[in-house]
Formats: sequence, structure tokens, C-alpha cells
Amino acid sequence: MLTLAQVNFGLNLVGLIGIIYLLLSIVYFLLTLAWLVQRGTRLRGWSLSLYIIQVIFTPIVLLLCGGILFFQGWRLDPILQIQQFLLSLLIIYLTIKDIVINAVYR
Repeated sequence: MLTLAQVNFGLNLVGLIGIIYLLLSIVYFLLTLAWLVQRGTRLRGWSLSLYIIQVIFTPIVLLLCGGILFFQGWRLDPILQIQQFLLSLLIIYLTIKDIVINAVYR
């Protein structure tokens, strides 16, 4: 017997943050992977392994959080939506800072 599940999502502030997380994870993965291919020979030992871990796990976490916020964000209270918005501003700032430092200044 085949049962189709209903997927509920609402397009509010948290749903938009979820979409931004999904797009940011793809862009972050591609840019950091491109930087690692170009300049990875300069990194040695622990710095290379930590950077590879960052390249692998950061986009996975952003994808999971973006999917959860997109499909379940309509259930959040307004104060939690504001908290998610502020947290997303911090994550976007740190991501952009990481990309700019790695791509421009090095």
C-alpha cells in the first residue's frame, strides 16, 4: 500500500532563511572547494585536515538547517523566528568573512 505524506511549509521569514541557508551552503561549498584546490598546497598537517573538515561539515549543517527551517519554520513562534533571523545574520557574516579572507587576502 502506497501512502503519500503531506508536506506543510509556509513562506514566512524563517522559510526565507531556510532558502538562504540552502543556497549559501551550495555557494560556500563550491567557493571553499575551489580555494582548497588552488591554494591547498600551502596548508600542512593539522591546518589542512581542519580545513577539509570545515569544507565537508559546514555545508552539510547548513543544508540540514535550511531544510528544517524551510519545511518546519511555520511552526515557530515569532520570538523564535526573530532569533533564527539574528542567528542567520551572524552565520552569513562569518561565512562571507571566511570566503573573503581566504579568497582575497591570501
